[in-house]
Amino acid sequence: MPVRQGKYLAGVMTVAALGAGFATAPAAHAAMGVHVVRAGQSIQRAVNAAHAGDTVYVMPGAYHESVQITKQLTLRGAGAGLVTLQPAGAKAAVKANACAAAGHGICVTGTAGRAVRDVHIESLTVQGFTKDGINASGTDRMAVRHTVVSGNGQEGISQEKSTRAVLADNRIVNNAQSGVIVANAISEEGGALDTQGTVVSGNTLTGNRIGVTVRRVRTLQVQNNQVTGNCGGVFVVGDENSPKAGDIDVKNNTVTANNKYCAATTRMPFIQGVGILLTGAEDTRVTGNQVSDNVGTSPMSGGVVLYPSTVGATNQRDQVSGNTLSGNGPADVADRDTTGSGNTFTGNTCKVSEPAGRC
Repeated sequence: MPVRQGKYLAGVMTVAALGAGFATAPAAHAAMGVHVVRAGQSIQRAVNAAHAGDTVYVMPGAYHESVQITKQLTLRGAGAGLVTLQPAGAKAAVKANACAAAGHGICVTGTAGRAVRDVHIESLTVQGFTKDGINASGTDRMAVRHTVVSGNGQEGISQEKSTRAVLADNRIVNNAQSGVIVANAISEEGGALDTQGTVVSGNTLTGNRIGVTVRRVRTLQVQNNQVTGNCGGVFVVGDENSPKAGDIDVKNNTVTANNKYCAATTRMPFIQGVGILLTGAEDTRVTGNQVSDNVGTSPMSGGVVLYPSTVGATNQRDQVSGNTLSGNGPADVADRDTTGSGNTFTGNTCKVSEPAGRC
């Protein structure tokens, strides 16, 4: 057994053995690299006390705080149905850390010159924050697994300026913007970032504005997700900057009935009934997806849609192949980017395409 795993198990066994004995323990009980936090105690205090590589283990309860992480560690809850992170009161937020002041739930923050590495967030619920549930910037090899992120005022999980992330097996519901967004930078212009293999996999995404948004990035996989009941399913978004967004795999996802209505913004028309959308992307592969019953009257509506970028960037050399599409409207497959070039549609099972002949 690896040393670190042994240390974690030793800590958990200590908690189980002592049980109520922790009722009078300090806010964080450190045992062989494991810092245990109980209801009524502070997760942030335990994070601050942890050394690089430690685990902060959170016992069942509701915790009213935001958590700022700037070092390598694992934040592990007793279970997404048992541990809930919710906002503190307004006065407490102002006096607390930068993450709380910004309105986020959990922040993992590095810098351009020094990424924070190997942060793992697991098995808890983050809900009801005015901005993002989990906000990450300047990270490398960050992982979020088995976590519920719900009812947050902007993004569910937001990651920018980051590489080699794994966002997997989470339930991400009812967030006002994207369930997951991976971007070079959300509020800045710039060429696409090479994520070096970030993976968004095995998540359930429902009730969000967009299930998954991939914006101004390269070298990424969106795979094996269940995406349903959003306004739009999966969006790959590029622009006129260089390098362009692309070299992305969108594969083996189930994208069904993303038919909520979301109003137009200054950058995009209203969203409804959009399955998988590519706009301003290059060399992106959409393969093996099950796309059904995405129906709407938006200019972007349909099963798999190539759409003209609002800033004039074209879709180039994208491949839509081996997908099974049915019941999407107005079309299962739609190529509406009349200025795009080199895009191919092969081996798809579908009935209606724009223009004809794409099925």
